[in-house]
Amino acid sequence: MVTEKIKFGTDGWRAIIAQDFTVYNVSRVSKGLADWLLQKTDKPVVVIGHDCRFGGQLFTDASTKVFCANGVKVLMAKGFISTPMISLGVLQLKANQGVVITASHNPPSYNGYKLKGAHGGPSSPKDIAAVEALIPDEVEIPSQSLAYWEEQGLLEYINLEDLYVDYLKGKFDFEALSKSPFKMAYDAMFGAGQNVIRRLLPGAVLIHCYDNPGFLGQAPEPLDKNLKELARTVATTPEIKIGLATDGDADRIGLYDGDGNFVDAHNIILLLIHYLHKYKKMNGKVVIAFSVTDRVKKLCEHYGLPVEVTAIGFKYISEIMVTDDVLVGGEESGGIAVKGHIPERDGIYDGLAIYEFMTSTGKTMKELCQEVYDIVGTFYYDRHDLHIDNDKKNAIIKKASDGGYTKFGKYSFNRIETIDGIKYHLDNGGWIMLRASGTEPLLRVYAEGNSKEETHDILKDVKETIL
Repeated sequence: MVTEKIKFGTDGWRAIIAQDFTVYNVSRVSKGLADWLLQKTDKPVVVIGHDCRFGGQLFTDASTKVFCANGVKVLMAKGFISTPMISLGVLQLKANQGVVITASHNPPSYNGYKLKGAHGGPSSPKDIAAVEALIPDEVEIPSQSLAYWEEQGLLEYINLEDLYVDYLKGKFDFEALSKSPFKMAYDAMFGAGQNVIRRLLPGAVLIHCYDNPGFLGQAPEPLDKNLKELARTVATTPEIKIGLATDGDADRIGLYDGDGNFVDAHNIILLLIHYLHKYKKMNGKVVIAFSVTDRVKKLCEHYGLPVEVTAIGFKYISEIMVTDDVLVGGEESGGIAVKGHIPERDGIYDGLAIYEFMTSTGKTMKELCQEVYDIVGTFYYDRHDLHIDNDKKNAIIKKASDGGYTKFGKYSFNRIETIDGIKYHLDNGGWIMLRASGTEPLLRVYAEGNSKEETHDILKDVKETIL
């Protein structure tokens, strides 16, 4: 049998269901993880669960059988769960490892395999590499049933949703939130967060909060282009002043203000820093991925907070959160973690924090954003994902890496950074970035300008230059 090498990308291993993401390949990954865990401890424990994607239970069962057959005890979540539920479960149940069967925000044809460490966040790059190196080319599929392993004491079923909901009740005053003058609309994008808001905020307007593993054919990524129904609902319902969206496994966030304007991750990171430091008097380092706006540095300079920039991938941010005192850690893609919670992205937790900010101050999101703009200035960000063949994509990245671009249309630049991708700092104060996706076959083009019109013009000139 010829087997492909399985590689973990920016955030886990992802592949197309039935093409490369098969029971056999999932079993290979699980065998590699089991071998790695057994090198570290005699009686390892794994917490495992799946989101709302097609085949989630099938792949979870397959992984569980491999773990049990190799002497690894499994705590399996019943029903679908979010990624933050697994991370919290690993930490609170004192397990050695977490596994989430999810492809996060990828198109519905994908599924994936995420690794979560004992600290309650993404496994470190070092540990992921060690597991990857142990994935065998061939694996024996265990024949025993789940009932057999339960009888042997190697499989136990747990309710991670209840654990997570109870935890959130200890973090937020839901009685106060239920009386908020600002009504919330929530779009689960058919993802794993759908039950949580229903349980905690029964007055919220719910959108796409039912099981549909095909996501109506749309990738469950909380971007403005994918959230038109949420935007329309907020804009046309006077009492709704906040729109919250989370992705397929509920670790990423998108927001709308009361007028139905999209509030992206850059603004959410800024709002959380502003809230936690100025209003809640909390301190700590701010850690951001390379693709996050430099306005974060400006806000942190204003407040005297240290900043660290990482490569793209929340695992790099989480690694720092485990060892350092971090106030906010965030990515451009909507994955954000805050002090007082686990070192993990959590779209629902972040959304509740912003909702608490609005409710406690009596200010709209637009008013709170303006407080931030008064410090850092207004800006507009956008990203275009170019679906081009690998040869073309690699040629563009190579040309950029070799200094082959001297300007992009009318936009010249004065500085280049190459932490992860190629970032051009423009003379107008904005920036452009080119980066190949770590989980999908596409080239990402990022841009920030001083207005929506300018940013879209920058993206147009970039695409005309590179294509």
